[in-house]
Amino acid sequence: MSEAVSISILGSTGSVGRNTLAVLDQDPGYRVFALSAHRNVELLLKQCQQYQPDFAVVTDAASAEQFAGLLAESDCATVLLTASDALERIASDAEVQVVMAAIVGAAGLESTLAAVAAGKKVLLANKESVVMSGELFMESAARNGATIIPIDSEHNAIFQCLTRNGEASNESPMAGVEKLVLTASGGPFLGTELQQFDSITPEQACKHPQWSMGRKISVDSATMMNKGLEFIEASYLFGANAEQIEILIHPQSIIHSMVHYRDGSVLAQLANPDMRVPIAHGLAYPERITSGVKPLRLAEIGTLQFETPDTERFPCLSLGIEAAKQGGTAPTALNAANEEAVAAFLEGVLRFTQIPLIIETVMSKIPCEAALSLAIIQDIDRQARSLSKKLISKDFH
Repeated sequence: MSEAVSISILGSTGSVGRNTLAVLDQDPGYRVFALSAHRNVELLLKQCQQYQPDFAVVTDAASAEQFAGLLAESDCATVLLTASDALERIASDAEVQVVMAAIVGAAGLESTLAAVAAGKKVLLANKESVVMSGELFMESAARNGATIIPIDSEHNAIFQCLTRNGEASNESPMAGVEKLVLTASGGPFLGTELQQFDSITPEQACKHPQWSMGRKISVDSATMMNKGLEFIEASYLFGANAEQIEILIHPQSIIHSMVHYRDGSVLAQLANPDMRVPIAHGLAYPERITSGVKPLRLAEIGTLQFETPDTERFPCLSLGIEAAKQGGTAPTALNAANEEAVAAFLEGVLRFTQIPLIIETVMSKIPCEAALSLAIIQDIDRQARSLSKKLISKDFH
């Protein structure tokens, strides 16, 4: 009997982390080495009691103190790591074979890069890592022999459609490819009148018609910034230029993305809209395991619809595409401004229609430069966040 595959899950209490554990429940061939959370220590404790990982990390200091007390009162043998580099440690430990990078936003950058630098099989659900560090990320993966498998349903679909007989082609990923098509559900406001956008509430924005996601990602879907970020991510992951990537609205979220080849062939990956599908694919690649997702029955769905996106309705999409074309540190500034604007919207400080205004203003004021080092990227991230907060508190409040 083969030894169980050891996995660290960064962000285990979030939507992707919980779904990863649900997939692991279907297969005895995996062992949880470490789990991490930000503040949800009650759920983290339950996960530690069930999966008995060697280590746990809590990134919020007050919550870490609370978790230490809960852990001491439990019968769980898990050790809490509290050092400043604890996330990087559980991402790069020699015992770890697979890392699920599922921390939302820029907070997941350093630990994801640590997993890449350690040559791990990285299941990439933290798109912001690639958006921010782009070429540095991909160069490190190539240099250190890391395997990067995207877990966003769209990029995972493209990854599957670009492979040959279960193995990645030795050629460039874009060899013979005409274009990549990223599908988008259009979110909850696809048919909403534009004059109503100003009064959209966080509760409405977080009510996605197809996917169950965290609040930040749900808002990104509602503004279609998620598709702008995915546009940037696709350009780095697959070596595609902006002209080779297209966005297509597909409300049913059954076709997760497509690859158009030069001979006229189009390969698409279809599945029910459930994150356990790409997670199971990433865990087992190049093999296949059970995900626990119900079979896709196209006859019951009946009709699949498609339309081109309206950038007047979704200006964040245009901003993401523009950042991809600029390259360098533009995607870092875009991502930082978006994270701050979305947080302010969720707190009731900013209106839905002001999110793209904050991002556009920040991108116009933060100069784009070559992203030559992590230090440069982090400095631009700080500058963009500082300016965003200033704009939110003074000019847009």
